Amino acid sequence: MSEKNRDGSNKSARERLQQQREREKAREKQRRVLIVTAGVVGVLGLAAVVGVIAANSDKDGDSGKAGPVVAPAGAIGGDKPAIPTGKPDAPSTLQIWEDFRCPACAQFETVMRDTIHELEASGALKAEYHLATLIDGNMGGSGSLRAANAAACAQDADKFTAYHDTLYSNQPPETDDAFGKNDKLIELAAKVPGLDTPSFRSCVQDGTHDGWVGKSNEAFQAGGFRGTPSVLLNGESIFPTKGSEQISPENLKKWVAEANKGKEPGTASPSAG
Repeated sequence: MSEKNRDGSNKSARERLQQQREREKAREKQRRVLIVTAGVVGVLGLAAVVGVIAANSDKDGDSGKAGPVVAPAGAIGGDKPAIPTGKPDAPSTLQIWEDFRCPACAQFETVMRDTIHELEASGALKAEYHLATLIDGNMGGSGSLRAANAAACAQDADKFTAYHDTLYSNQPPETDDAFGKNDKLIELAAKVPGLDTPSFRSCVQDGTHDGWVGKSNEAFQAGGFRGTPSVLLNGESIFPTKGSEQISPENLKKWVAEANKGKEPGTASPSAG
């Protein structure tokens, strides 16, 4: 073989190897990323696996279990603690079990939050947010717990929804426990007008609601859920699908309209935090 041909052969081999590596990287990225579009949430690939592993590992941990159970203002649920949003007399209820470190939860929120807020504003739907600490149990760290406590502190200030959405909009990578730092959570509170107050800072730094978050996480563990997010409409699971239909903003509106047929929208004012 001539030197020229040998060089060409080596170059082709290198190019093929590079192409193979790029394909492998693409497949790995595709495997690890939960793809969510504005129309369809394609779910439970890696996200479900992470949730299950986290649930198993967290059973032996003590994330969020220490300290007294101090519920945030307006919390409901008894043994299944939750923070309610929307009009209390809305005819349909959306239960959302979330972890602030969970990438799939952030993707769900990115796609669905405007629709949920719209349905709440119309009185068609109220929501109940149950806060879990699965990723702390699976990956280590305390970001799930610290962020959930901070969100409960925001509820005390009647700023839960705005702060909840801010946390998901600024979520760090799953392996980065940035939410484990109270200073970061207080920094993000500055994005919510009126939230960054001495009482909020004290609540965050003291872990006032850690015990309540731990109780919420225990309820998740006992609930038999596969992972986060777990989403139920009037007690029926709708994530990633309801029957044969995948969740999407359009389908959620349709499902709520079907459930509310013949019922009056809610008109009561939401309870202040």
